[in-house]
Amino acid sequence: MGAAIRTRIVKIGNSQGVRIPKPLLQQSGIHTEVEIEVHANHLIVRAAPQLRVGWDEAFAAMAEQHDDILLDDLSTTDWDQVKWEW
Repeated sequence: MGAAIRTRIVKIGNSQGVRIPKPLLQQSGIHTEVEIEVHANHLIVRAAPQLRVGWDEAFAAMAEQHDDILLDDLSTTDWDQVKWEW
């Protein structure tokens, strides 16, 4: 763990915030969104996980392997076949 840097809580609109010095952001690798959590009497700030990372590549690989078919049977009922009008 690195050296602590003292800073102040500042008013930002109707909220309050903390300015994070650039060197700390560079060391942390945090660039955009963060998660903030209270643990005991500590605030924990960490980079927010990027959801669905790699999904595009996974779907493309599935399509190449013809593994992208629907798993649900499309069984229709009598109502679907007779009574429904488009």
